[in-house]
Amino acid sequence: MSSMLPSSTRVVSGMRATGRLHLGHYHGVLKNWIRLQGQYECFFFVADWHALTTHYEDPGVIAQSVRDMVVDWLAAGVDPQSATLFVQSDVPQHAELHLLLSMITPLGWLERVPTFKDQQEKLRERDLATYGFLGYPLLQSADILAYRAAFVPVGEDQVAHIELCREVARRFNYLYGREAGFLEKAEEALRIMGRKSAKAYKDLREAYLEKGDKGALETARALVERQANMTLGDKERLLGYLEGYGRLILTEPQALLTPQSKIPGVDGQKMAKSYGNVIGLREGPDEVARKIKTMQTDPARKRRTDVGNPDLCPVFRFHEIYSSEDTKAWVRSGCTTASIGCLQCKQPVIEAINAELAPIRERARELEQDNAHVRTILAEGARQAREAADDTLGDVRRAMGLAWE
Repeated sequence: MSSMLPSSTRVVSGMRATGRLHLGHYHGVLKNWIRLQGQYECFFFVADWHALTTHYEDPGVIAQSVRDMVVDWLAAGVDPQSATLFVQSDVPQHAELHLLLSMITPLGWLERVPTFKDQQEKLRERDLATYGFLGYPLLQSADILAYRAAFVPVGEDQVAHIELCREVARRFNYLYGREAGFLEKAEEALRIMGRKSAKAYKDLREAYLEKGDKGALETARALVERQANMTLGDKERLLGYLEGYGRLILTEPQALLTPQSKIPGVDGQKMAKSYGNVIGLREGPDEVARKIKTMQTDPARKRRTDVGNPDLCPVFRFHEIYSSEDTKAWVRSGCTTASIGCLQCKQPVIEAINAELAPIRERARELEQDNAHVRTILAEGARQAREAADDTLGDVRRAMGLAWE
């Protein structure tokens, strides 16, 4: 029996190994990670295996991309004392769980993931007729399920992947959670709860199974986890019995929706390396200034005397993130009356971005000179991650009949 219940305070998140990060990553992911690391037990990893699903023919860039990415995490404020940081391939349990889950996952589940066809269309120049590409959502599920995480921070475009993860966990629990004498053991666990708590549990279970009341399900889970006089095994049985199947072995995580980054690229499109429109976290002050000064503005302002509309100007989206209310009011008034020019409007943005990036640049320079420190952080993180994932793998192996002697 596992010594670890599904954790209600555990978060897992990863980033593909794509190298140095930019402002879109900072505002869309890293700031959220920094907030979460103070509230939950967080596991953050570099997904280097995932990078191979689309770039398997170009592996030479992956190792450098891993180092660059982790340096940017640390420089931005992700704290190895508050979160576990590691590289995916340093934790082979991810691969083993992926293999075992592939035995029970219907092929159609992978083919219907929306991003499967979307990515094939976007990356038509690459040969993606591989199992690695088809199966990457299942590897992503293994990344999450290995840690029995409660939450996974994702954007709207990744919700379908979390739903697949939940379906895989549900199927696994249904197939392998039916230990001999399960119902009798669950009833015995209810007697341990006491009459009043047991009745509340049964009423809540009925409300969920018969009426689909998800609030009742969450209340019942909390009731079980509060039982101080119950073994971990009995709690796992009651948590599984709640949803109509057997002992809970894998946890169904919840998507923790994160707002999409509002940072535009310097061409007005979404900031992305593939568009060549990014401002990197280690970008020098002069380069930041050059890029912002050459940004397109409201196309209606062809001449200095033309009035503009800030709501149509990509630069004003930077003001919405970086500027005070007074500055935004000054920009709006100056733009709509043509009393200020576009270069005047851009100057506060340049100053604000450089002020934000200055400590990140400095910290990144220090980390670049201390590779041993970065390696130590990742080695210790991988050790902690392997230990946590091994707990899950032990239960999975036993459930699938692989823990023979």
